[in-house]
Amino acid sequence: MHIQQETIDKIQQSLNQKKILVVGDVMLDRYWFGEVNRISPEAPVPIARINETEDRPGGAANVARNIASLGGNVTLLSVVGDDEAATNLEKILVEDNVKFKLQRDKSIDTIVKLRVIARNQQLIRLDFEKIPSHEILLKILDSYEKIIEEFEVIILSDYGKGGLAHTSKMIEIAKKHNKQVLVDPKGSDYTKYIGATMITPNKTELKDATGNWNNEQELINNAIKLKNDLKLEYLLVTRSEEGMTLFTKNDTINYDTVAQEVFDVSGAGDTVIATLALMLANDIDISQAVQVANIAAGIVVGKLGTAAVSKEELLRHLE
Repeated sequence: MHIQQETIDKIQQSLNQKKILVVGDVMLDRYWFGEVNRISPEAPVPIARINETEDRPGGAANVARNIASLGGNVTLLSVVGDDEAATNLEKILVEDNVKFKLQRDKSIDTIVKLRVIARNQQLIRLDFEKIPSHEILLKILDSYEKIIEEFEVIILSDYGKGGLAHTSKMIEIAKKHNKQVLVDPKGSDYTKYIGATMITPNKTELKDATGNWNNEQELINNAIKLKNDLKLEYLLVTRSEEGMTLFTKNDTINYDTVAQEVFDVSGAGDTVIATLALMLANDIDISQAVQVANIAAGIVVGKLGTAAVSKEELLRHLE
């Protein structure tokens, strides 16, 4: 499918006139890079000698960072712990031009995913997480209702970590204000996403929600039924090496994968929903928006770890 010149022109122009709100589970992605030259005498495990560390925004924070990297105007609303990881995350978000309203909850730790990497291979991942308190989640909902009118498009980035306890209510409020809502879903119960504009499951997430399929036609049938049951305008299934499939009111459109070299798929879904939201906020047609998101995902999987695509990189690939 061809990217129209009109779409490229819009991306070249300023994309920060329209505002996007990202709500969801934020985390800090922590990378420890090192060398492995021997096995531990204490147990049959490699010893990693760490020589470099790096922190990056993860989860909903990575979605927001991708929007900012593409030149968009984005605000992140979420909950974090009252700790060093939250302070680090806020510092990175400032550097990445992401505005944020992060509620600090003393009863939890900020979600941290620590990855130990040697020779570009992940040796282990350690997750630190706790579910936020009911009171803090109600504060988030209250903030959301107060600020929603400022934004064109809302993204609900659900990582299943408890930060989106009021999803149905958030979609209901957004519809009342005539806002488009894009959801990156998790879990098997998708009824909480009823009435969203669009959801963007990958193949595994679609299986969790609809059950398995044996062939392409059954996948299509499952997706169309889900789209209709949830009263969605669009459903986009991201399919790794098989590209993407968009389901609209009357059409099923396939997009071939554009990744030249797949290095790391972590965070690719964040890039897809971030790019889609930015395109839709700037009135780019849905089929063109998905094509651009597909290209952005193709760029990001060529990078190690959670990463973002810059506006310049995207334009180079589009042109």
